[in-house]
Amino acid sequence: MSSEIIKQEENQISLRITVSPEKFEEAVNKAYHKMRSRFNIPGFRKGKAPRKIVELNYGPEIFYEEAINFAFPDAYEAALEDLDLDPVDHPQVDIEQMEKGKEVIFIADIEVMPEILVEGYKGVEVEKVLYTSDEASIEAELKGMQEKNARMITIDDRPVKEGDQVQLDYEGSVEGELFEGGKAEGHTLEIGSGRFIPGFEEQLVGLSTGDEAAITVTFPEEYHAEELAGKEAVFKVKINEIKEKEVPELDDEFAKDVSEFDTLEDLRSDLLSKQETAAKEREEQELRNAVVKAVADKVAVNMPDAVIDRQVDRMMQDFGYQMSSQGLGMEMYYQITGSSEEDLRERMRSDAERQVKEQLVLEKITEMENITADEAEIDEEIARVAGQYGQEVEKFRETAAKHDTKIFADNVILRKTIDFLVENATIKEKAAEAPVETEEETAE
Repeated sequence: MSSEIIKQEENQISLRITVSPEKFEEAVNKAYHKMRSRFNIPGFRKGKAPRKIVELNYGPEIFYEEAINFAFPDAYEAALEDLDLDPVDHPQVDIEQMEKGKEVIFIADIEVMPEILVEGYKGVEVEKVLYTSDEASIEAELKGMQEKNARMITIDDRPVKEGDQVQLDYEGSVEGELFEGGKAEGHTLEIGSGRFIPGFEEQLVGLSTGDEAAITVTFPEEYHAEELAGKEAVFKVKINEIKEKEVPELDDEFAKDVSEFDTLEDLRSDLLSKQETAAKEREEQELRNAVVKAVADKVAVNMPDAVIDRQVDRMMQDFGYQMSSQGLGMEMYYQITGSSEEDLRERMRSDAERQVKEQLVLEKITEMENITADEAEIDEEIARVAGQYGQEVEKFRETAAKHDTKIFADNVILRKTIDFLVENATIKEKAAEAPVETEEETAE
């Protein structure tokens, strides 16, 4: 087997891969043994005809296609190793020559990661945003704890109002025809959550338990189901139950119920300490992100589409897990947001490209600065991860040893590379601006 690069334009490379007649003959023989059960030739039991007899009846090329499946993968992998190439996607393969008794020649077109030039990564100028905890943030957290520990009380003596949780049946139709997904029984909906079609929740206000009504709404023009987009729909609804949120009093008893503290003041102090710690962690993480971004922004590189697509796939998978953990399927997410999978992938694409670029840049700097991880650092990383999972270190180490432990070394090297960039950055501190939350952000 031999291989050579016959054409190279930026990250597009064409390889000529040659397989000897002897090697291809072995592949053809493997193909015969795999395929022989398919042939029914007079004078032989099915699958028992010798290879030469099969070839006399069907031609020697009968096994070539399957033989390629045996011969090419090994030859291709050997070529990549010999030429020190790391393709980002599957190759496009053509056959230049394939005749009995001759060498088989493949032409493989591949795309590789581009070579990047990383310069000026020392001394990048970034801002470090300083965060502080104050009384308002403590009160906001306490309010959140109240909301989390609120209970729902069934209401029978008044109609629906904003903030209520309503259990209802509904059935929707467009131009008198029921549509798919437009019917539900015992559906729970918080009034004011914005989780339904615009205008639907507002029209439930004022209805009482047992009431039935017809609600008219219009689907958004950009609604993900094209057959409903912009259409007027009528929903027949019935209110089965109304519930109101009862929030506990903020006092010492509340502190005892929700924490290990006996007084509200002690709980406040603990929250303040935790917020200050979280503020410092946020400062450092945002600083590290800013430094990496500033370094990557100095690099110009055309990223292969296949690499970006794979990163988008990973981000979509992670987002799906996140939605699932919140009890929300992706189809429901698309319905609520009036979007589609294609919309979400497109929105993720720029972030995916940035992440891949930053990874490439960090790997290049790691190589240039010869940053490595020693055994002590790897052991420390294993212990850190074991602590995160609440596992005993030695037991975790034994489990990790059965798998690829390279990930721990990679974690250390990545962290040390970013540490290096931060240590060599020019950092200017500034106080965080108090965020102004808009109604849209609140709803989102």
